[in-house]
Amino acid sequence: MHRTRSGLLVTGWITMSALAACGGKSSRGTAAGDAGTPAASPVVQVSDQDRAQAKQIFATRCTVCHGAEGRGDGPGGGALNPKPRNYHDPAWQGSVTDSEIENAILYGGSAVGRSPAMIANPDLASKPEVVAALREMVRQFGREK
Repeated sequence: MHRTRSGLLVTGWITMSALAACGGKSSRGTAAGDAGTPAASPVVQVSDQDRAQAKQIFATRCTVCHGAEGRGDGPGGGALNPKPRNYHDPAWQGSVTDSEIENAILYGGSAVGRSPAMIANPDLASKPEVVAALREMVRQFGREK
């Protein structure tokens, strides 16, 4: 009996931790409950230095799967199923919140109900400005033709 309770406590703790990691939502969270409306992340001041670091991180970590232009056509993405996200896709851009993008960067795709192939970057947890700059890059890809 004790083992069962302990197992339930651990399972409950893991579930609560996972929900906390993605803003208390298991998938697409929205601002004020409006479906398809991206919620704003907390205001973080992003400097040019943060953007330069984000650009370097994208080039070394993200382009392998997402490609240099964020089209999901990186050399490492060919064998993945599902394929890496194309950040230029307007439907996807409209369906994902800023918080989801940032949480996927930090905690991986599984944390926001997306592909588990999207790896976590826990080393960026102490750099919210760089994470915000990476999110800006992802959003900028969505504005490019």
